[in-house]
Amino acid sequence: MNTKGEKFLIDEHGTRVAVVLDIEDYQRILEDLEELEAIRQHDAAKAAGDEAIPLDEAVDEIRRGRK
Repeated sequence: MNTKGEKFLIDEHGTRVAVVLDIEDYQRILEDLEELEAIRQHDAAKAAGDEAIPLDEAVDEIRRGRK
C-alpha cells in the first residue's frame, strides 16, 4: 500500500473526515481484514478448549440437526 499522495476529504474546518483509497488498496484491506477475522476465530476456538472432532463428523452432526 502506497502512503505517498494520500487523499483526504475535509470538512469546512479543515478536519480530515474521510480517506480516498485506490480500489486495489481497498480490496487488499478487505482481504486482510477477512484473514485477520479467521485468525481471531481460530484463536478463540483453541482457547475455548472444546474437543476437536473430524470435519466429516461435524458435517454429519450439522446435517442430523437440520432434519
